[in-house]
Amino acid sequence: MTFTFTALLCLGLTLGLGTPVLAGALPKPILRAQPASVVSQHTTVIFLCEGTTEAKEYILYKGGYQILWSTEIPQSPRNKAEFSISKIDRYHAGRYSCQYQTHDGWSRESDTLDLVVTGVYSKPSLSAQPSPVVTERGTVTLQCVSGQSYHRFILIKEGPQKHAWKLDSQYNYSTREFWALFSVGPVTSSQRWTFRCYSVNKNSPQVWSEPSDPLELLVSGTLHKPTIKAEPGSVVSLRSVVTIRCQGSLDAEICVLHKEGSQNLLDTQTPVMPEKTAKFSIPSVTQQHGGQYRCYCYSSAGWSEPSDTLEIVVTGIYYHNKPSLLSVLPSPVVTLGRNMTLQCVSWEGYEKFILTKDDQKFLISLNSHFIPNIRQWQALFSVDHVTPDHRGTFRCYGYYNHTPHWWSVPSEPLDILITGQLPFSPSLSVKPNSIVHSGDNVTLLCQSPFKVDTFILSKEGAAQQPQRLKSKSEAWDFQAEFFMSAVTSDLSGTYRCYGSKDSSPYLLTQASAPVELIVSASENHDHTVENLIRMRMAVMILIVIAILVFEGWGNQRQIHHEAERSSEEKEVNLSRFQSLRNNSDDSSFL
Repeated sequence: MTFTFTALLCLGLTLGLGTPVLAGALPKPILRAQPASVVSQHTTVIFLCEGTTEAKEYILYKGGYQILWSTEIPQSPRNKAEFSISKIDRYHAGRYSCQYQTHDGWSRESDTLDLVVTGVYSKPSLSAQPSPVVTERGTVTLQCVSGQSYHRFILIKEGPQKHAWKLDSQYNYSTREFWALFSVGPVTSSQRWTFRCYSVNKNSPQVWSEPSDPLELLVSGTLHKPTIKAEPGSVVSLRSVVTIRCQGSLDAEICVLHKEGSQNLLDTQTPVMPEKTAKFSIPSVTQQHGGQYRCYCYSSAGWSEPSDTLEIVVTGIYYHNKPSLLSVLPSPVVTLGRNMTLQCVSWEGYEKFILTKDDQKFLISLNSHFIPNIRQWQALFSVDHVTPDHRGTFRCYGYYNHTPHWWSVPSEPLDILITGQLPFSPSLSVKPNSIVHSGDNVTLLCQSPFKVDTFILSKEGAAQQPQRLKSKSEAWDFQAEFFMSAVTSDLSGTYRCYGSKDSSPYLLTQASAPVELIVSASENHDHTVENLIRMRMAVMILIVIAILVFEGWGNQRQIHHEAERSSEEKEVNLSRFQSLRNNSDDSSFL
């Protein structure tokens, strides 16, 4: 029969310790708590006191004081009584014991049972120093930390083989935190090592905080290592979704994921059939997710070896200055066995550039070099012998040595096409003519009697991507027209065309015969030059005429001025002559 606690601590039914008197030679009962002696707040706890079949009464004590009693003994089994306390809180925490009575008197008290109530204080954090990955029979240090003041920390090993450690807390003045370091070991791979820690005050030792998050130690064992991979790939952009898959053996019970350098595990998952694969999802990638990952799996036989290392790289960290994959020498259209060089350039002073291919079968990094004349950093990626594996779409990224898993925004994609992989060649012609004037319109016609899905037009010596057009079926041929409007002299050069199938778009036919396109200067351009020359000559003539007119006008003014002076001199002389004559006449008269 079950009896419910009703705050009997306040009713005065508090006989002191041992006060059913004359505790005699009857065997002491056994006291247990269900579901456990360490429970969280608001849990219902049942105390089970097991005595003998002759028992007529059971009493439950807390701290030496009677709180519950039972005079009705269940019919079956008659040797035990249950005491139930619903909605446990911090005031129910403490030390409990029980006692029973028969016709012969009272038994001795049971051994004490500590009821611990957790969840009263905020939880501490638990980490492994330096890492939760431990070698067989090695030791590890676990650190329990809290930002609040507690006198003691308690470390609990969970599972069938429970164990507890207690340490007084210490204060770190630099971080303003309370902490304790627990040394654990030797650890073995034959069992799981899962820990939680709690914080406690010494004046109420049965009242604990919330438990820390669980910490699982990874003991590298001898069982077959799992396989690890990332989907959609290990090079992922910022804020994208990535899933890490860990496939263990068929008897794997759990798989755990660890990031190198982390003091805690990222996650624990149960692998699902049919492949016994655990999936670890990252819904929004940040730069902190870049790094090296390994997974481990556990079965009843113990821990596995670690998986191979998975490198997760986060791109788009440096989004202001993306590099440019500027050129491929001699051309993006290459022949098997030949050489090619890919140039990656950036205004940003990245310490390294890395060249990638979409299927990630090609990955190489190089130190950058500063080029003074263009004031940029670059790396030249050389391929000495082109193979079919080099076909595909390439990009380059920049990064720094101290953060090798943080890459820039990718360059624009560059397709590498390999010729001679289909055993025929199309034909190429020019309309209206291969020699045209600047500003004219030109059409290059690529044709093939064999079925191709796409035609590619390439200019010899051009580093940029060749043009692509879907083929059209005309009469008995497949063809595509590459139209160029208002051509300029920059488009002069040698052109070839190729065909490809949709099933292998980077593998091309043999090249067509080359076609030379010559763009000459237009007549309008020549007349313009001539008109400019004529205008300059006319201006010079006008300047000469103006100079001559100015000089003539100056000469005329000088002649006119001299004539006026001569006339004035004549008048003066005439006046003088007249005066002399008058004087002569006056003398004669006298």
